[in-house]
Amino acid sequence: MDNRQAIGSWLSGPKAAAEEMGVDFGYPGQQLGLPQEGPGSVARFGRRIAAVALDWVGCQLIAYGLITGGNLAAAGNWTLGLFVALTILTVGTVGFTPGKRALGLRVIAEDGGRLGFVRVVVRTLLLALVVPALIWDRDGRGLHDRLARAVQVRI
Repeated sequence: MDNRQAIGSWLSGPKAAAEEMGVDFGYPGQQLGLPQEGPGSVARFGRRIAAVALDWVGCQLIAYGLITGGNLAAAGNWTLGLFVALTILTVGTVGFTPGKRALGLRVIAEDGGRLGFVRVVVRTLLLALVVPALIWDRDGRGLHDRLARAVQVRI
């Protein structure tokens, strides 16, 4: 075996090595019964992170301009509080935040229904911790979504 090939397989990770050996992992959302593309398919990481960024910037502007009167140092905690409140209220009622809606995303339960209030709160608090959102499974769902039995899909 060429050393470059061995290093390449090591760098690309165990999934790539398994795929080279013929293992079929399917597409993200296949295990959940979701379509591969289009409405109802699992939202990709780029869209999800952009939606969170839009929501965060909106909350930051509100905290900075309306609550703290331009005090940037105090705006950070207010931003997090507003983000948590916004996410719980909007995902809990309509299934998406303003950022998710702008990018065509919705949060649903694994069975396709709506998330209950407790699951929305659990999901949001884990999202506020950031780390659970950075650990995801083969369907592209963050740990916060897995524990809340939720999935973000395209509208």
